[in-house]
Amino acid sequence: MKSDERRQAIKQQREQLIQDLEAVYMAAFDRLGELEGEVGEVKAAQLTQMILNSKTAAIEPLEKEIEKPLITTPGEA
Repeated sequence: MKSDERRQAIKQQREQLIQDLEAVYMAAFDRLGELEGEVGEVKAAQLTQMILNSKTAAIEPLEKEIEKPLITTPGEA
């Protein structure tokens, strides 16, 4: 597999992982809406903030890696 093909395959895997994570977090937010009545608004808000922080920590590094400029070395083609 050529270098460009490897980079593209890795990029696609990162993008798929981001989509999968987005789906997991969306499901968690949907469950939070149902939970609010049981635990109260304040606890639901705290849990929401924790989930948002978790989502950011999980997805941002993947996005940054996708957006990172490609730096090549002489002789690569």
